Amino acid sequence: MQKDDLVYAGHMLDTAESISRKVAGKSRSDFDADENLRLALTHLIQVIGEAARRVSPGFQKSNPQIPWKNIIGMRNRVVHDYLYVDDDLVWEVASVDLPPLVSQLRRIAPPGGDGV
Repeated sequence: MQKDDLVYAGHMLDTAESISRKVAGKSRSDFDADENLRLALTHLIQVIGEAARRVSPGFQKSNPQIPWKNIIGMRNRVVHDYLYVDDDLVWEVASVDLPPLVSQLRRIAPPGGDGV
């Protein structure tokens, strides 16, 4: 494991927690009505995927409970297929998929994304 792995995992955690705060108390109709929220969540999901992409293969292998391939795949969809970002998928990731990811990341990553 490289020290950077903990930095990137910590950044994933911080960003996922930011998403959780942004969706707290929000409904799908709130999401649909708020362009800034849609853009923010899409960007933050991209950031999580970028951090995951930078985690070493060894760290990924030693933490198989994290769906690395799916997280990185989502980042690729947002970055490379940006004209066709699926709001249904963004909402599902933000409201359904991220809470368990936050719990998993808390077990392996320090808050603050600094690896300390």
